Amino acid sequence: MTDIYADTTTVRVADSYAGQVASRLDRLPFTRTLWWFVFLISLGGVFELYDLFMTAYIAPGLVKSGLFSTNPAGFFSVNGVGFFVFCTFAGMWLGCMVFGSIADRLGRRSMFTFSLIWYSLATALMACQTSAEGVDICRFIAAIGVGLEQVTIDTFLTELVPPQGRGKAFAFYQFIEFLIVPVVALLGWLLVPVSPFGIDGWRWVAGIASVGAIAAWWLRLGLPESPRWLALHGRDEEAERIMRDLETKIARDAGVAALPKAPPAEAVVGDGKFSELFKRPYGKRTLVLSVFNLMQTIAFYGFGAWVPTLLISKGIHVTTSLQYSFIIALANPVGPLLGIWIADRMERKWQIVSAGVGIGIFMLIFARQTEPAWIITFGVLVTLFNNWISFVFHGFQAEQYPTRIRARAIGFVYSWSRVSAAVAGLLIGFFLHEGGTLGVAMFIGAAMLVMIVAVGAFGPRTRNRRLEDLSR
Repeated sequence: MTDIYADTTTVRVADSYAGQVASRLDRLPFTRTLWWFVFLISLGGVFELYDLFMTAYIAPGLVKSGLFSTNPAGFFSVNGVGFFVFCTFAGMWLGCMVFGSIADRLGRRSMFTFSLIWYSLATALMACQTSAEGVDICRFIAAIGVGLEQVTIDTFLTELVPPQGRGKAFAFYQFIEFLIVPVVALLGWLLVPVSPFGIDGWRWVAGIASVGAIAAWWLRLGLPESPRWLALHGRDEEAERIMRDLETKIARDAGVAALPKAPPAEAVVGDGKFSELFKRPYGKRTLVLSVFNLMQTIAFYGFGAWVPTLLISKGIHVTTSLQYSFIIALANPVGPLLGIWIADRMERKWQIVSAGVGIGIFMLIFARQTEPAWIITFGVLVTLFNNWISFVFHGFQAEQYPTRIRARAIGFVYSWSRVSAAVAGLLIGFFLHEGGTLGVAMFIGAAMLVMIVAVGAFGPRTRNRRLEDLSR
């Protein structure tokens, strides 16, 4: 296989090396080597959802232990569950908004290592705390690592996977990520009400997350750095070594001596500053994606994290509500798994619009159900359509920015979802108190309408388009 590189010679006179690396990556066939890299990258993503859903499931345990109260003196009382939730999303916001740009400066792979270790240590410390203040502080610190991890995953996957398989890659990544939702639901159901070996159940749930993060970090040590990022930063020798190794493995997977010739390409140039996010052609995209993230989280968090409370408001006993929530949570991995078949066949913006319509309709029907079978059925449908939006938008927003600012751009627009989640918790509590489950459904439906208009009317087409073409 000595001739594998014969048609991938870098022409530095007419084409930049960064452009050639991008072209070589885009012409790669989607073989088991790329699937393995997608799997390894996906492992870190499970902790965002573990963290989001752990917030809901360990809250009763925090109250039971006496550290927190369901009726604190005020929302910002450190021993209130509401403040615990606020610390979670405040930390994620900081990880996205402030630290997300670090991956543009220091690289994608290094951020994987840093963020997972950060999260693991802070979560382990949280499990050992004996005061509400200690739990809140550790929770905030751990959530910073989660926010940074999510930004890096979206950035790295987009840069590594060729256009024709980008949708499938994000659907598979979300499938792996959502596998953790029924796990944390089951752990919450089994552990939170009890104290194994005299240790509060919520501490076990947190400790399991800490150990899992270290295991994921160890498994991902074999990941290479993003060749696109290396080439853009003048580290040509490292980029070339990784590209040659990648091309060799993929050619072997495909059973060919040489991969197809990469067409000439030039890297898109720019100053790489934060201000680029608000200049043409990115300014409108930044606005649309910011509005989108503000709205989509209301449906995702407003339903997923509030399922037990919504069921209790229907008069269902707390233990039964946790059981129903676990059954509904089992649907989470199914959505992305089914989505693999449509991910690259339908324009992404229209997938988001279609899923938003489904969420609005099924949420309203769910709110009016009283029979357990129908409650679970429509709860599952809302979950599946929420998952559809989730696996589509992570790739959709990452595709719209160039390599030089991709991480900070994702961090900025995605940070609005953390703001939304924090505020949505307060608003959902208000609508639940004033209008019951139907009031919550109307609120979520209104958010979906705003999202549909923003993405449907102003979102760009990205399916099967090269990143460098989208960046022009």
